[in-house]
Amino acid sequence: MGTSAADKSDPLFGKRQTIEQVEEGRELAPHFDAQGLIPCVTTDHRSGEVLMVAVMTREALARSIETGEAHYWSRSRQVLWHKGATSGLVQKIVEMRIDDDQDCVWLRVEVAGGASCHVGYRSCFYRKVPVGDDRRQGTDLEFLEGHKAFDPKAVYGDAPNPTQL
Repeated sequence: MGTSAADKSDPLFGKRQTIEQVEEGRELAPHFDAQGLIPCVTTDHRSGEVLMVAVMTREALARSIETGEAHYWSRSRQVLWHKGATSGLVQKIVEMRIDDDQDCVWLRVEVAGGASCHVGYRSCFYRKVPVGDDRRQGTDLEFLEGHKAFDPKAVYGDAPNPTQL
């Protein structure tokens, strides 16, 4: 079943002991990978649209539970990240779920300002990849959002995006 960073003294997360406890029990006992991360899928609570996929550390998950606002771990900056702290586009958690073996989190959120993507679009998944028969037209990505919800330069300034290569 793998190891977990949880221990008996943790008030939020239980110690992973048995498959039955993890898969069928009521105790939150998340499994963080070897880097201390757990993936998180974030969707709009009304439409179900996927807004972003990120990772959480133990602290990010705990803060999300405690505050009711999404916190993540920024792999590019190596810091705890309160979504919307800079932009004002805070993700208020409407519902948090954990999958069957407690190694993935799903957040259903309401977003202040209506956008979650640092590039300015509503969703981080704003482009479609052609597959199958659609590839006959080429492999160019198709933009699904016609306009940005906000101007990233106005919000973040001219600083280079830390997630870019």
